[in-house]
Amino acid sequence: MSKEHQEFDLNAYSPMEVAHRVESAVKAKAFVPSFRLVMLAILAGAFIAFGALGYTLVVTDSTLGIGPTRFLGGIAFSVGLILVIVGGAELFTGNALMIMALMNKHITKSLLLRNWGIVYVGNFVGAMIIAIMVVLSGVLDQSSISQTVAKIAEGKLSLSASEAFFRGILCNILVCLAVWMSFAARRVSGKILAILFPITTFVSVGFEHSIANMYVIPVAMLSGDVPVQLSGFFHNLFFVTVGNIIGGGLFVALVYWATYLKGDTEKN
Repeated sequence: MSKEHQEFDLNAYSPMEVAHRVESAVKAKAFVPSFRLVMLAILAGAFIAFGALGYTLVVTDSTLGIGPTRFLGGIAFSVGLILVIVGGAELFTGNALMIMALMNKHITKSLLLRNWGIVYVGNFVGAMIIAIMVVLSGVLDQSSISQTVAKIAEGKLSLSASEAFFRGILCNILVCLAVWMSFAARRVSGKILAILFPITTFVSVGFEHSIANMYVIPVAMLSGDVPVQLSGFFHNLFFVTVGNIIGGGLFVALVYWATYLKGDTEKN
């Protein structure tokens, strides 16, 4: 083995190796026992909520300008996916990568939908638990933080169907790329760095993440910062969710499957 190859192996897996590692991981997700899947999904919803809470606090009263403020907020939000990947949890948006295992016929459509359904509901429960606890904790009672919470939620509720849909697509392209690149890392530090910048980018620009919205909008309603608008909430959630599925499933999972794994179908 050459010195160059040895050094490469110590630093990262190759893109082809990443593709096989991701496929193996997402295939296993389809067979996780229901109780474990529910618990890991609840954890993921809670982790993303913590990231969204961190974003809210970081951007409040910032005088740095919109770009630097959102960039720092994006770093804070990245904590959510870092907890999911390093701590271990089941996140609906990242599980869009399961399309790879479906395309290679390692899992069935029913197994895919079972995972997505359980994880989506579990993520919602986790996000809502944190929303309720945050409101009861009183950390949002300061007027400036309260105004930020309201502004973020109102902005999401005001999106049209097409805006929510396309922002959902763009968001999960970056989220799934962050998950994908974390599989290239051999160390925890590498996984964190791989996650940090794609997530910071999507948050900075203002794309839409369905699981984050399960916390951001309800916490504003529960705290009384915005009127309860369940129809608006579910309208946003529906189009963002569909966009997230297409963004991660089509533009990341399907593209990488066609690039690296399509021929494997014939071997299985």
